[in-house]
Amino acid sequence: MKRFNLPDVGEGLTEAEIVKWHVAPGDTVEVNQTIVEIETAKAIVELPCPFEGVVAELLVAEGETVDVGVPIISVDDGTAPDGAASAGGGVSERAEALKEDLVPAPEEPGTVAPDAPKRQPVLVGYGVKEGATKRRPRRPANGSAAAPPAAPAPHAAPAAPAAPVPAPRPQPVDNPLPLAKPPVRKLAKDLGVDLTSITGSGPRGSITRDDVQAATRPATAAAPAAARADEERIPVKGVRKATAAAMVNSAFTAPHVTEFLQVDATETVEAVRRLRELPEFAEVKVSPLLLVAKALITAAGRHPMVNARWEDTPSGAEIVVGRRINLGIAAATDRGLIVPNVKDAQDLPLPALATALNELAATARAGKASPADLTGGTITITNVGVFGVDSGTPIITPGESAILAFGQIRDMPWVHEGELAIRKVTTLALSFDHRVIDGELGSRVLRDVGDMLSDPLRILAWN
Repeated sequence: MKRFNLPDVGEGLTEAEIVKWHVAPGDTVEVNQTIVEIETAKAIVELPCPFEGVVAELLVAEGETVDVGVPIISVDDGTAPDGAASAGGGVSERAEALKEDLVPAPEEPGTVAPDAPKRQPVLVGYGVKEGATKRRPRRPANGSAAAPPAAPAPHAAPAAPAAPVPAPRPQPVDNPLPLAKPPVRKLAKDLGVDLTSITGSGPRGSITRDDVQAATRPATAAAPAAARADEERIPVKGVRKATAAAMVNSAFTAPHVTEFLQVDATETVEAVRRLRELPEFAEVKVSPLLLVAKALITAAGRHPMVNARWEDTPSGAEIVVGRRINLGIAAATDRGLIVPNVKDAQDLPLPALATALNELAATARAGKASPADLTGGTITITNVGVFGVDSGTPIITPGESAILAFGQIRDMPWVHEGELAIRKVTTLALSFDHRVIDGELGSRVLRDVGDMLSDPLRILAWN
């Protein structure tokens, strides 16, 4: 009998929600067969089974959120039970089994059980490799090492009773390091939360993201009231929960500045119409967003600092200027806002960039964006124009320094060649981290993008 623990399928994953099981107790499973869909803080991920056998029990129900490392399914592979709960076992049996899994029994130094099972191979990224790490012995409460038992005194004549020795005064003991994963520690540092003041609710008393975020909320006198007949309460979890935490962190960490620019995009609209007629674009959707993306990539090439990021290190703050432009496109999905990105966008010709943007949008709408698609972005575009909105003040994607909002293109009166005319006008808004990008640089980047949309031939001239 083997248990499959929830793996870390993305960098820094601490928990995930079970969305849908693809197997049931009694089903036969094979190695690498998809058994469950989980929702992480970034995307929906399908998990394959690392071993074969018959499903004995689903340990977590659909809709539940579990921490990484917690068993989610037990599979009967014909071997001796390794502490797994039997199918249909009671809650107490499962709790005891889980405790045995998470807290290994102590071993005598230098001994190995003759019937100890050999290490089993695991899939890449699944589980933690076995090692020889040993827990250091705990110090006694009085802060001193335990004294060995005294040897029996030799037979001697009775002596006068010794004066009573005063009990040693208790010494202060340093608080042990709180049990929390690195992403949780970073969140606590960003929010100014002292981990030693929190009681963890995770496995073995570990501190979770929920614990840290709960510590930042003011205490209430009573529990939240139940939903009334005229309202609905929606639990915040998964992608929406991660997005909320990221936006709060970004808004209160990076000093945001937003600048606006109205642009005559008539030539861009005409260029899009002509591109659609070319055979190179016959199989892809061409929209003004394509030229906006190309314009921002070109501007970032002319002004590399806009593609940089602020990074706090133990030796001090640093500005990291990236040579790759991983262009993020903010996408609204049923599960919340996600920002997949096109890797190495600076190397893509226009037809390839159009294909990449189309595939990215389709993957995001289907909820199939992978963790790799959602990490590593360097600069972002949010197309608010598709919602009929002129502009806004977008919040910078965490880990980046700039985001461009592209508003709707609509007919407006405009002075063109000295005369009033009806032109296709859009509004651009650039939010940037003022620690990295000063007002002059932000203005130059925004002006460059606007000039390229007014005259798309500049994209060719400046590439």
